[in-house]
Amino acid sequence: MKKILPLLAAALFAGFTPWAIAESTENIPLKPEVVAKLGQHGVDRIAFVKRYTYNSNHYYTEYVNGSWTPGGNLCILDLKSGSVREIAPELKGGVFERFDVSFDAKRMVFAWKAGPNQGYRIYEVNADGTALHQLTFPPTDEEELVRKYRVTTEYHHGTDDMQPCYLPDGGIVFISTRCQYGILCDPPDNFTTTVLYRMDADGKNMRKLSNSSVSEASPVMLPDGRVMYTRWEYVDKGAVSVKGLWAMKPDGTASSEIYGNDIALPPTFIYSRAIPDAPDKYVMLGTPHCVQNAMGTVIRLDLTKNIRTREPMTYMTPDVDVTEETSYTFTNSKGERYRNDGTKGRLFKDPYPLSDKLFMVAHKPAGAPWADPKAYGLYLLNESGDVEPIFSDPGISCWLPYPLKQRPTPPKLSSSRNAILAKANQAACMVSDVYCGLEDVPRGSIKYIRILEQIPRPWATRRNWGGDEYDQQYACITKDTHLGLKVQRGVVPVEDDGSANFVVPAEANIFFQVLDENYMALQTERTFVNYMPGEVRSCVGCHETPSGVTRYDGSALVKKAFVRQPSIPGPQPGEKAACRPLDYAHDVQPVWDSHCLKCHSGAEPKGKLNLSGDLTDLFNVSYTSLVSNRENGVLGPIIGENHPKTGNVAYLPAKSLGSHASVLVAMLSKGKVKLADPGKAQRAAKLADVHKDIKLTPEEFLKVTNWVDTNGQYYGTYWGRKNLQYKDHPQFRIYPTFEMATSMTSPVPGDQR
Repeated sequence: MKKILPLLAAALFAGFTPWAIAESTENIPLKPEVVAKLGQHGVDRIAFVKRYTYNSNHYYTEYVNGSWTPGGNLCILDLKSGSVREIAPELKGGVFERFDVSFDAKRMVFAWKAGPNQGYRIYEVNADGTALHQLTFPPTDEEELVRKYRVTTEYHHGTDDMQPCYLPDGGIVFISTRCQYGILCDPPDNFTTTVLYRMDADGKNMRKLSNSSVSEASPVMLPDGRVMYTRWEYVDKGAVSVKGLWAMKPDGTASSEIYGNDIALPPTFIYSRAIPDAPDKYVMLGTPHCVQNAMGTVIRLDLTKNIRTREPMTYMTPDVDVTEETSYTFTNSKGERYRNDGTKGRLFKDPYPLSDKLFMVAHKPAGAPWADPKAYGLYLLNESGDVEPIFSDPGISCWLPYPLKQRPTPPKLSSSRNAILAKANQAACMVSDVYCGLEDVPRGSIKYIRILEQIPRPWATRRNWGGDEYDQQYACITKDTHLGLKVQRGVVPVEDDGSANFVVPAEANIFFQVLDENYMALQTERTFVNYMPGEVRSCVGCHETPSGVTRYDGSALVKKAFVRQPSIPGPQPGEKAACRPLDYAHDVQPVWDSHCLKCHSGAEPKGKLNLSGDLTDLFNVSYTSLVSNRENGVLGPIIGENHPKTGNVAYLPAKSLGSHASVLVAMLSKGKVKLADPGKAQRAAKLADVHKDIKLTPEEFLKVTNWVDTNGQYYGTYWGRKNLQYKDHPQFRIYPTFEMATSMTSPVPGDQR
């Protein structure tokens, strides 16, 4: 109790008055038939949380902008006696988030928030209510973080530790904002990213397991010993479409998709669990991205079916669907479908599978608004969508039903790591045959792999000036293309048998492009992998499913690249170093300046295409001219992650994007690029004839194709001032070094930014 007193005291002096708490009720009448069904699955006690309903406006922002409504507790419902017992009555003045039960059912770990201006912290308590103690504490600079980064009164903008889960080795995995990253599509820079962390059972040895630029959530254990979680990402795809299910070993290695990386709707898959005694079957919740706080429809997954389709999904609650970013579609008793924000339709949360046909859920019946503070209770749900009440409290909502019973401890997975690579904070990737999964790419045409990295945007980029926002980017880097900064880590060779073996940076968001002999991308990986230090992974080609990603165990056929030392990424022709920023004004604009301005500048440029480097408010004239009309213009297809936000996720065949689909590149290529589209090919041929006297050097041509292949980025860094109104400032549109581009701290003192 000593460890929690400081937080309790802080909460009491924070100026709030706790809501009245519903008293524990003895001998609550329970339906005998419901008790019997639960008993058939060995459930005689249910742990759950009493909490007033969150009303935050995104699926992940309960800790950011939910109203402060303290009250409730971590509770246990005894089905035999009908009694409800509060496990941590000392904490009833705060808010309980999510929890987990130990494998022997003797302990519970949970997140709790003491006051409106404090972060969630993780606690543990015995299931009998004894030995309550705090496991995570604010970092030493918490007050400084709040002072520097707070935007609104409703969010302290310090750190939060949430959603803990017990690990088989005794540790605990959880999500936290300690990474100090801002959500990429949030111009106010108030929403913060959560990534996975782990710690020992006593809260010590905390370390980060992932590095995502946008949030991860709801870690749970799988029977095979891996941690399953929700990963939100966008790498050249719709910004709100993909919150798919992933898994990793408890040390962060071997991360792999389970389902959803190319499924646009529902936009969010969350609160997933493996179904007992049903291999390859899972249950999850499908929800909007906003404006509801992760309420939705219950979906069962069967991953024996094609995971690149919607076939694995069976709606347990088919009357509730999510067909766009922000709302639900309901079906009434007459079979009529209607759309609204959740005011009338029934909604679900926290599915817990007892079998593949029966689930415990938190549920709001039809009628009450989605954010009604008292409308949710605990129910049984069957595969036909029918519900039966287990327990509800008229004074407060109830959440996260969880059987309080012993369950098998998953195996403790080991991961062998290369000590030399780990010391250098590196990992290794081994590709057995890059052509696997690539259709219509002739063998022998792939010569290199380009290594790219998506950089999270740190809190430290917080500006005390305005004008740098664009297209939901707080510190803009592109015009209507991608939202997360990309940098280049170099290229490595591919052997003539399609194999490659190379080093990559660890603890970074790494993705690849396969390149032809001219360093033009034939295919781009539109997702990323977080490699852990010393990790060695192998994959089979440009795989289309997670089965194409493995950890190399020496059992694969010997390939040419596997019998030599890993390649160290190197520079492309004309580059001084492998690692470099991607900066349009310094990479591409000089090419136009040297070859194009005679015709493509001034008041009436030829072809109505102005390629001058004159500055605009946030970019320059040539960049704006090229990317503003990319589909019907000469640039070719570029992915706009906000255009549409709930799309751009389907698999694209080789040469669908980038240089091999660009009229501009084909025109400049002197026959190296053959466009698949006949109309575009004809246009490119005509333009090539008109521009036959334009002769780019190989290095200049590569600057153009590299820019097109990496989706048209403008700025090479989050740092510096972008808006033209700051043109006289020393930090105006600075040309970044690689170190600056990847830095999580300001390259200059704060008062000089």
